[in-house]
Amino acid sequence: MLKRRYLTPFIVEDLKDKMVFVGGPRQVGKTTLCRSIIAEHFRSHAYFNWDNRTDRKAITASSWPGDAELLIFDELHKYRQWKRFIKGEYDKLKDTYTFLVTGSARLDLYRRGGDSLQGRYHYYRLHPFTLAEATGIAYQTSVQHELPIGQGYHQDTLDTLDTFGGFPEPLMKQNSRQLRRWHNEKIERMVREDIMDMEAIRDIGSMKLLSDLLPAKVGSLLSLNAIREDLEVSFRAVSRWMDILETFYYHFRIYPFSARKIRSLKKEPKLYLWDWSEVEDEAARFENLIASHLFKYTHFIADYEGFKADLHFLRDVDKREVDFLVSIDGKPWFAVQVKLNDTALSPQLLYFKERVAIPYVYQVVKKSAVDRLEKGVRIISAGKFLSGLV
Repeated sequence: MLKRRYLTPFIVEDLKDKMVFVGGPRQVGKTTLCRSIIAEHFRSHAYFNWDNRTDRKAITASSWPGDAELLIFDELHKYRQWKRFIKGEYDKLKDTYTFLVTGSARLDLYRRGGDSLQGRYHYYRLHPFTLAEATGIAYQTSVQHELPIGQGYHQDTLDTLDTFGGFPEPLMKQNSRQLRRWHNEKIERMVREDIMDMEAIRDIGSMKLLSDLLPAKVGSLLSLNAIREDLEVSFRAVSRWMDILETFYYHFRIYPFSARKIRSLKKEPKLYLWDWSEVEDEAARFENLIASHLFKYTHFIADYEGFKADLHFLRDVDKREVDFLVSIDGKPWFAVQVKLNDTALSPQLLYFKERVAIPYVYQVVKKSAVDRLEKGVRIISAGKFLSGLV
């Protein structure tokens, strides 16, 4: 079921030009991605992980093997001067080595280092497996056009992803007991090994409680005040912890789309998890699965195609709402309303389609064997719809 990672050919292409940085959650497959790049495209390499004591010594001494073509630096963002270090090494040795940097924090935002790396690297965000990647469907350029949706419904793959998520280990094992253990271990390691290495968190227990609360918040407007009251801590603390968890790829937030023809009620975001298999409620989990597929798609379009691609939702003062809107350079491209089994045309979707002038509109249902066009809205099974993404 699992194929070569979707970013491999694009990273190989970009490594000919600049450094490549790859960020993504712990256990999303960054090391496996590096191995596939090495095996297929480089005769020799050197791998350095900042968490390894021997590798740290080599990094700080700038001790590189002379016969290596590719230098890989993993978790380098934990080095306080990592930006200055990699800038200096690249500027000095770019004609000798190719540089690939990976990490479990957002390398584009992470504060440590200070020095500017502008113009020296391409940045990719590696996501969990999604339906198109898991079924081996190749990416097709379709930006600002109708999605290149295939013929198959892929219901078995959709059901497997819905249950086990898209992270490689639980997806390959497909075992519920192993999935529960993996959830527990992943969160523990993220908090105690990644976050505590990088951030001064005094109340780590409350931060873990926060991560326990978030799966039940998926798909709803996020109120930090309500969470603050639940945890009995300050607003400032909750806000900071949310930002940190987002930096380490535990969750992501999407914000309402602003348009002159929409009277928006609030600017509060909606929250989703990178690992939707943590969400117990079936409807919320399915909505999170669709959100994650769209989030991956917008990231890829931004990282590779270079467009400003964003994921939003639509909501007005009359509480009409559409789950997702993908925009390109600030203009609506396509909207998605998510339903478990309801194939009746959503009036909210039709309203916003006309009000905001959205070129392509989809109502995506979990139910199989659905694909029809009604009043310009394509009502379609999720397995078929998701085959048109990445």
